Amino acid sequence: MSSNQPRLSASELKKNIKACTLCQKDLPLVAKPIFSFSARSKILVVGQAPGIKAHESGIPWNDTSGDRLREWLGVTKKQFYSTKNFSIVPIGFCYPGKGKSGDLPPRPECGETWMAQVLEKLPKRKITLLIGQYAQRWFLKSLKKATLTETVKNWKTYLPEYFVLPHPSQRNNIWLKKNPWFEKKLVPQLKKRVGEFLF
Repeated sequence: MSSNQPRLSASELKKNIKACTLCQKDLPLVAKPIFSFSARSKILVVGQAPGIKAHESGIPWNDTSGDRLREWLGVTKKQFYSTKNFSIVPIGFCYPGKGKSGDLPPRPECGETWMAQVLEKLPKRKITLLIGQYAQRWFLKSLKKATLTETVKNWKTYLPEYFVLPHPSQRNNIWLKKNPWFEKKLVPQLKKRVGEFLF
């Protein structure tokens, strides 16, 4: 958005995102941006892109990955989906399709086009949860380590603004077993911090 264009209201911005078809030609299904945000939210959840279940239901984190994420956060579904508590804004708003080892990466057009505008609408944001390498790359830039494991191992470096997390997918069960410190050390601090801002 150029500096001489009028700023959009939150409702206008949401309407524009919902109508976005920037990368429709590269998507396997119809463009269906899935997100939620509110100026009241103190916690921002940034994942990679909706999965097929989220695409079908229109509800982000509406699967076993979401169940595990809520377990890490120590919150109920009601708390998680209340925009008084959480804004949920992925790097890519639409389901990108299947790859050889899971979903394809989020389309880059979304972050480039919308993320900065969304962040402007979150004045009460206290912490941002960066879930997976794509979210970490977008927000941390050069502060991101060479691998996701190294980034998450250095989680204290990014506090108090960010919590860096692996994706809670079942595909990461082996990673969690290899890195028991994550659930022993990081998760309790995550729950404590999130709990400070819950309604």
